[in-house]
Amino acid sequence: MLASLCPERRASAVLLPATLAALVVLSAACSDRSAAVAGAEAEAPAAIPVELVTLAPSPLAERLVTTGTLRANERVEVVAEIAGVVAEVRFREGARVGRGDVLVILDRQRLEAEQDRARHRLDLARQRETRFQELLSQGVLSQDEYDESLSELNVLESELRLVETQLEKTVIRAPFAGIAGLRRVSPGAYLTPQTVVTTLQDLDPIKLDFSVPEAYAAALRPGDEVTFRVRGTEEGTAVVRAVEPTVDRETRSLTLRAEAPNPEALLIPGAFADVEITILEIPDALTVPALAVIPELGGKKVFVFEDGKAVARSVTTGIRTEDSVQITSGVEPGERVVVSALERMRDGLAVVPLESAG
Repeated sequence: MLASLCPERRASAVLLPATLAALVVLSAACSDRSAAVAGAEAEAPAAIPVELVTLAPSPLAERLVTTGTLRANERVEVVAEIAGVVAEVRFREGARVGRGDVLVILDRQRLEAEQDRARHRLDLARQRETRFQELLSQGVLSQDEYDESLSELNVLESELRLVETQLEKTVIRAPFAGIAGLRRVSPGAYLTPQTVVTTLQDLDPIKLDFSVPEAYAAALRPGDEVTFRVRGTEEGTAVVRAVEPTVDRETRSLTLRAEAPNPEALLIPGAFADVEITILEIPDALTVPALAVIPELGGKKVFVFEDGKAVARSVTTGIRTEDSVQITSGVEPGERVVVSALERMRDGLAVVPLESAG
């Protein structure tokens, strides 16, 4: 009815559906284009910024860290060989003494009296033996009587030597040069052969005893050097002098003994020492940070930067330190290894060096 009354409006009413259809088609096309662009963007994500390390040969050493104990070069507890009363103490505590220096003298009066008696008896026996020898040559004395006098002379000579030996033992001397310890006796004290007078220690050189796992038994030999540090002192160098020929059955370790100079006696026996041993040195090793090496089934891998992508590369490793790992095969000097965002890495992923990401 409206169309019949107003032909112009009827024409507008006819054109309106066509216009709407065109708009719908255009809107659909725009939607398809937007979807296509979004899909393309989804298929090509932005490259991930990563840190890279360029491989270059550098010196590398395999080191073993263990612990050790310092020991004196020579140590002895000084004791008396005979019983007696201390007459004199001639050493100072903590002082250096030379070999043969007198440390303590015991009372000698009784032994000196025995020495005098033995000498008088010996003189008499010598006179008797001389007289009996003359009588034997004259034929007025039997051979048995002369032999008896000679035997008595020999016995008395032995008794005199015994007394003189006892007298020598009343003087207690240092068996070697070293540092005297604390004095444990005083004048007037009665000593027995079990009484310790003092200790004597030779501290130059100082000995260093330490143990290593049996796996390193073939890596250490006399003449090898090790470094050590004792709390409160500077780092020092010791030379291995001896290797225990047997592995300890309980700890499965091997004991070694090294020596270090100690002229000022700053290193004290019994002190605890940290020991570092160089097992192997490589002048041109390739190393990467330990976190860059990723374990995988049957081996290990790293990601190498190639043409804007992270490429997985199987590698074999060698020496491992606290923060790096030696790569023995699988990579070459000059290649760049990914060391960040590794939890997101996969073979062929687009990456960009972090310094170029901005």
